Order: sequence, then structure tokens, then C-alpha cells
Amino acid sequence: MDEELNVTYITLGGLVEVHKHRYLYFMIIFIAYVLIICSNTTIVYLIWIHQNLHEPMYIFIAALLINSVLYSTNIYPKLLMDILSEKQIISYQACLCQYYMFYSLGGSEFSLLSAMAYDRYVSIFKPLQYPTIMRKTTVCIILALAWLFPACHFVSTVTMSANQKLCHFTLRVILCNNAIYKLHCVSSRAIYIFGVFNLLNVALIPVLFIIFTYTKIFIITYRSSKEVRKKAAETCLPHLLVVINYSLLSTYNVIIVRLESDIPTIALLIMTLQGVIYNPLFNPIIYGLKMREISKHLKRLLSRDTMN
Repeated sequence: MDEELNVTYITLGGLVEVHKHRYLYFMIIFIAYVLIICSNTTIVYLIWIHQNLHEPMYIFIAALLINSVLYSTNIYPKLLMDILSEKQIISYQACLCQYYMFYSLGGSEFSLLSAMAYDRYVSIFKPLQYPTIMRKTTVCIILALAWLFPACHFVSTVTMSANQKLCHFTLRVILCNNAIYKLHCVSSRAIYIFGVFNLLNVALIPVLFIIFTYTKIFIITYRSSKEVRKKAAETCLPHLLVVINYSLLSTYNVIIVRLESDIPTIALLIMTLQGVIYNPLFNPIIYGLKMREISKHLKRLLSRDTMN
């Protein structure tokens, strides 16, 4: 019976001295999750109710923030339950599901940021054709692809991992990520190749596209008038900050998984928490404060609530 349980369940051993710091961990994670939900949904709500924000740029921002909520919901509820549990365990099937959602939604973040970069590129380089190119149908197709493209990519690695024999049943992490490959009895060359392929298509190529697009935008706006430069900075700079932040955190994630055995568990915990807390909180702050139209509606909302 014990052997069967070992084969079925994985122990997540990434929480350092969980019994000693249980309530501290719980409060930090719970407050972070509440802030993520409230901040992201507030900006989405503002975009939803205000007609002047029903433009492709703001629709992509709303999609990005919704993606952050889904990404966090894949992690935080399970993490909160683990903190309050005597044993931090998860079934291998559930672990694969969390792994799939973690990288699929993470890939969608890059896709949505690429879509936003393309939107800015068209608006600056083809302003007269912008309404024709960025029609409602086009925006819907881009949004669908942004979620479906990464989701389809990671089906293969999850399927192959599900068929692998397990010889290890403990992970030094707080969530199921690439570390699950360390559970396999034999390293799979096919999984490794597909993993690299997914990384290139879902992360590296979108980042290169974003860098290329914004480079062209900043070159052309640098040669333009002060007013054009200011407008470009207002709309492009927030996107660029989010891209840089998310790219660094994603690189961080890949590196710490590869070097897991060489990193102390407490350092691994801190770095993983940074990866799952910073970006979902960072996005609504950047867009809420730096995007002028959103910031204007946000200030009105907050002042109305204060008066009430």
C-alpha cells in the first residue's frame, strides 16, 4: 500500500521549516494572492466599463491581466493548502496538470506581450491603416492564438512525462515546474528536445520579435517631434518594462531549476516566490500608473470610493 502511495503522490519539500513558520508563510501568500486578484481585476473592470478603453491596446492589456489571475490561481490555492497541511503532497497527475498550466499560461504571457508590441508597431508605422488592420475580428484571432499556441506546445511534454516511470518522489520546490523531470528514472532525450523546442517557440522568438519591434519604434520616434516621442514613451515604455521584468523572471526560473541541487532550499524558496509574486503584482501597477487613460479612470474610481 505504501509503495502504491509513493508511486501516486509527490512530496513538495520546498517550504523551509513550514511547521515553524506556517502562519507567516500563509499570511504572506494569502495577502499576495488577494492583492493580485484585486489589482488585476480592478484594471480589467475599468477597461470593461469605459468605452474609450475598448481599443486593441487596452483589450490586450486586459487579456494580459486576466492571464496573470489565471496563472496565480494555478499556484496560490494549492500553495495555501500545502502551508496548512501536515504533509505537502500532490498526486503526480495533478502535478503534471499544474506544470502544464504553469508553462502554458507563462507562454501566453509572452504571446500577449508580442501582440501588444505588434499593435504599437502598426499604430506608429501604419496609422492610417490601423483601423483596417486591427479590426475586432483580428484582435479576437490574436487573443485565441495567444492562449492556444502555448497550450498546444506543452501537450507533448506532459504526455511523455505522464508515461515515464518514476524512481524519485520528492521535489525541493513549492510548485510543479521543470523539476518534475528529476522524478523520472531515466532522462528522456525526446522530452529534452521538445522542451528546448517549446522554449524557443514560446519564449525566445516572441522576445526577439518584441525587441526588434520596439527598437524600430524607438528609432523612428527618436527622429520625430517631441510630442510623438512623448506619446510613444507613454504607450510603449510600460510594455517594455513588463517584457524586461517577465523575461528576467522566466530566465531565473529556468536557471534555478537546472541548478536546483547546487542552491540551498531557502534560496530556492525565495527565488521561486519572487517569480510567482512579482510579475502578477507588477503588471497592474505599471499599467494602472503609467497608462494615462487607465490612470485617469483609476484615480476617479479611487476618489469616488474615498468620498463614499
